[in-house]
Amino acid sequence: MTEADGDTTEAEGGRRIAVLGEMLELGDEAVEAHREVGRMAAENGVDLIVAVGDVLAKQLALAAGAAGVPDIAMVGDNGTAAAYLASILRPGDVVLVKASRGGQLWQIAQALTGQPVTGL
Repeated sequence: MTEADGDTTEAEGGRRIAVLGEMLELGDEAVEAHREVGRMAAENGVDLIVAVGDVLAKQLALAAGAAGVPDIAMVGDNGTAAAYLASILRPGDVVLVKASRGGQLWQIAQALTGQPVTGL
């Protein structure tokens, strides 16, 4: 998230949507790192976060909401995330999809762009 080019999230008339999964293998820093990503999303003007995962995704979502992200959705898996996004996306929306490779969030991007969904 810290390396995303600001231009990639500029939505012309649309919403900034961040689909964020859990960052794996962070050890003792995991909870605070997820909270920091949630706060960063708010600082960068994200309109909607779709948090994908379990406990760590929940920490990210809670921090994002507390920091001012207006809309938060929690989902447990990639299929649910893709279905939810397909139902709410509007022309002009910009979607950032980011997580650890182990989260396989590329599956969400594949589903939204009509590509075959692949695993590892």
